This record gives sequence, C-alpha cells and structure tokens, in this order.
Amino acid sequence: MGKTRNMGATPATAALIEAGADFTLHPYEHDPRSQAYGEEAADALGVPYERIFKTLVAETERGLAVAVVPVAVRLDLKAFATAVHCKRAALADPAEVERVTGYVVGGISPLGQRKRLPTVVDESALDFETIYFSAGRRGLQIETSPATLIELTGAITARIGKTG
Repeated sequence: MGKTRNMGATPATAALIEAGADFTLHPYEHDPRSQAYGEEAADALGVPYERIFKTLVAETERGLAVAVVPVAVRLDLKAFATAVHCKRAALADPAEVERVTGYVVGGISPLGQRKRLPTVVDESALDFETIYFSAGRRGLQIETSPATLIELTGAITARIGKTG
C-alpha cells in the first residue's frame, strides 16, 4: 500500500497522513441516485461486501457513538449498546450526524470527525489484512489495516453486526 495524496485531501486522509499511516485511496464513480453507498463502493471496486465497512452513528443515553460494520450486515443496536456500556442505542438523526461529524451521509468516515466519539469496530474487521471505509466523501474509499483504524479512532472491537 502506498500513500496516495493527490486525490483531494479530506479530514480522514489528513488524519492518516499526520499519523504516518500506510493507506491507499480508491476513487470510484459515485452515482448520485444511489442510496446504498457501501454496496455501491464494493461493486465499483470489486471488493467483497465483508471488507467494505460503513460508518454509522447511534444515539445512546451517554450521547453519540460510532459503529463501523461491514456493508454486508446490519448494526445490532443491542450488541452495540452493550459494547459502549449503555442500555439502548438508536440510529442518530442524519442531520445531527452530519453536523457533529462534518461529513455528509454516504461519505461519513470514522476518521477525522469534528468531534471524537466513542467508536466500536465490528470484530470481523480483524479477519482481514486490510479493510475499506469511507475517506470522507462519496466516491472515495480508504484501504488500510484494521489495526490502523482502531488505533487512530481509539476504538474497541466487538461483534456488533448481524445478518438478516
């Protein structure tokens, strides 16, 4: 993997560069009509859905928290709440998520958010040498090691994804 810096910096890529992390940027043509952003990225890049991770923000009684799960699964809100030591969690309002993270829905990166939020990465990420996630805008994915993502976000890992 090399550091690709000429694709237009985002707060996420700036965080990786500042940390001296090894990563690769993968641009793809985003279809503005698409609402399945992660699946669109996986299909465009020819990457299995299990290796492309989506960033979701949930509201808990302690405030907002970030969940990073494969696009192949849904967020298990009960497991997520348990992971962040809360009783319950619900997906946060998209407008609030955009305001707090500084990213638009479909381009939310777990890195470089305006405010550092508690983060949980689905433990399935550890099954791969590298994973993909949003670089902070639609049409651009970061590929890096799960360890890099976990370290730079201060994340914990837990089984927070569920199928079906």
